[in-house]
Amino acid sequence: MAEQIAPTRSNLLQRRDQRKLALRGADLLKRKRDALVAEFFDLVKTSLEARRRLADASREAYFALFLANAWDGPEAVSSLALAEGRELDVPLTVENIFGVKVPQVRPPDFDDRLPFSPVGAGAQTLAAAREFRKLTEAIINVAATETRLRRIGEEIKKTNRRVNALEQLVIPNINGEIRQIRSVLDQRALEEVTVLKRIKAKLEAREKTEATTAEA
Repeated sequence: MAEQIAPTRSNLLQRRDQRKLALRGADLLKRKRDALVAEFFDLVKTSLEARRRLADASREAYFALFLANAWDGPEAVSSLALAEGRELDVPLTVENIFGVKVPQVRPPDFDDRLPFSPVGAGAQTLAAAREFRKLTEAIINVAATETRLRRIGEEIKKTNRRVNALEQLVIPNINGEIRQIRSVLDQRALEEVTVLKRIKAKLEAREKTEATTAEA
């Protein structure tokens, strides 16, 4: 059962203050949600572009690998590919977007050095190595963009739930309590006015009686 609120004027003022805070909070959350939605759609465009670049990079890399296998031989290409044993250092920072902490991932900084000696390596194999580096960057860009997209999307859902909770539950409940308290206070005020009228009528009748007695 809902807690009964004492119908006092102080509680009425308290509930009015709570309603103001709830309305202000809902307004701020709506502004945050709208800003996040705008950021989300901007990221959608960025994500689609990153996906397009990934498709292009993938096509170029595997075509270069096909040429390398055809010109330099699959054994030579596979042998050089096994030479790549370094771990990628992917820079990661955290960006604050409208109060939401979003990871910011950047592609690794590839230097010009190859993990194998270019001496004796075929031109097509070197070209394939360069294209696969571009593919790696494209993959990281897609992952970074879609991670940000997912994080902001989750925050939009969370913010929307909070707005709905305020507008559909908290504020209506406060309004109901305010109506309940005002109804009781108005009823009390009406009763007090009625009592005062009766007292006034009795006083006037007594004064009239006393005046008549004095005249007699």
